[in-house]
Amino acid sequence: MIKTKRPKLELLSKSFIKKIVDEAFVLLGKHGVFVENEAALTLLREAGMEIDESARRVKFTPRLIEESLSSAPSTITLYDRTGGREFVVGGDWVHFDPGSAAVTILDHATQAERKAVTEDLIKFCRLTEMLPHFHFQSTGLVSSDVPEDIADVYRLYICLQYSSKPVVTGTFRVEGFKPMFDMLVAIRGSEASLAARPLAIFDACPSPPLKWSNLTAQSLIDCSRAGIPSELISMGMTGATSPVTIAGTLVQHVAENLSGLVIAQLAKPGAPVIFGGSPSSFDMRRGTTPMGAIETMMIDVAYAQIGKYLNLPTHAYMSLSDSKVNDSQAGLETGIGAVLAALAGINVVSGPGMLNFESCQSLEKLIIDNEICGLAYRLIEGISQRDEPLALELFDALGRGMQFLTLPHTRKWYRLEHTFSVVADRETYDAWVALGKKTMADRAADRVEQLLRENLPALPNPAVVRELQEIMRGEARKVGLDRLS
Repeated sequence: MIKTKRPKLELLSKSFIKKIVDEAFVLLGKHGVFVENEAALTLLREAGMEIDESARRVKFTPRLIEESLSSAPSTITLYDRTGGREFVVGGDWVHFDPGSAAVTILDHATQAERKAVTEDLIKFCRLTEMLPHFHFQSTGLVSSDVPEDIADVYRLYICLQYSSKPVVTGTFRVEGFKPMFDMLVAIRGSEASLAARPLAIFDACPSPPLKWSNLTAQSLIDCSRAGIPSELISMGMTGATSPVTIAGTLVQHVAENLSGLVIAQLAKPGAPVIFGGSPSSFDMRRGTTPMGAIETMMIDVAYAQIGKYLNLPTHAYMSLSDSKVNDSQAGLETGIGAVLAALAGINVVSGPGMLNFESCQSLEKLIIDNEICGLAYRLIEGISQRDEPLALELFDALGRGMQFLTLPHTRKWYRLEHTFSVVADRETYDAWVALGKKTMADRAADRVEQLLRENLPALPNPAVVRELQEIMRGEARKVGLDRLS
């Protein structure tokens, strides 16, 4: 039989990739990177790097970068809460997760944004758990009803209770890592088990251009030593915090990610690191960062191709929208992003559910985007040869008076060949009118209520819940909070 060809998207030639990478190496050696964190500076100093101590600027040698690339794993395996289901991050595997960390949520009833609270985060986690095309959970909302000083820990606390999927998260404070780590250990049972079966990815964001803050560098070090994958989130904005050209921004993007990779590998050789980001095309007319712009998506696809060239797992913020409501723009930008990310084989795709320049989440959009991601998965599955011959025998059956609708062949293959929508409208016009002329967003809102009503939360065992609660209460007491929301 003819082997299925997986459709694939590449924007850069091998020679263009090499030129971008070579310039990134030169940039790191000539101009270097600002590193605020003392522990990271010590690691780099001990590795023999040239450091301007007063400016905290480190120049990286090609040798150290190459050694770090050699020691970093090309694939990472994540595991769900039970430790039984595994997810390979690398190659051309594609995993979608909701974007984070939004500070507002779109209220479908009022069509207005509002601050998110604990109840919203619980619903968000429960829905993500139930939607099959999101392989990973995320700490996608920041709850406004807890103090900011414990918001990072609290997000993970809620997610670990209400979802069994691996979680994409990150710290807001240096002090936030330990309680978050302790919660992950509580799920796994021991630090060794957590390192053997990672449950979480921690985002680490360099500040453009070419800066690693105390917080993000410390996150790289802490995660490396704990065996937790770090996801490098370079965030250049064309013409604002990175060169205006896509190629120029790619040079900076690669340099920032490589410098983060080096810090992680110095902390622990072989530490899992994901080559990712959230760059954007900068709109100078409005001062905004359009994540739905095609140029933003081109940067994402291109740096992911470079990440694969460097033999690293990849990540991008795609499959999201800058629209403020669930309208045509939201569908257009999200759909294009999901398809391009899948065709590019980006391993971790963060963004579904998000609106308004990564600042807002929508439960209804989560439902819609789950279907969009399902369509993207179907696309990269490709066209399969199901039979030999392909169809000639079917036409013989037609000659005997049968119809395609009644053929056993149709019953055998129909569900494997086709996707089935839940919220996209496939009704006749009269049926759509009879059902209330609802928009896709309205149908998604109905689906939110149905799923939450008909499915119990996916909670861990009571002993683990009590341990998570005790860790969270300890953090709450540090900020003078007597009880949790």
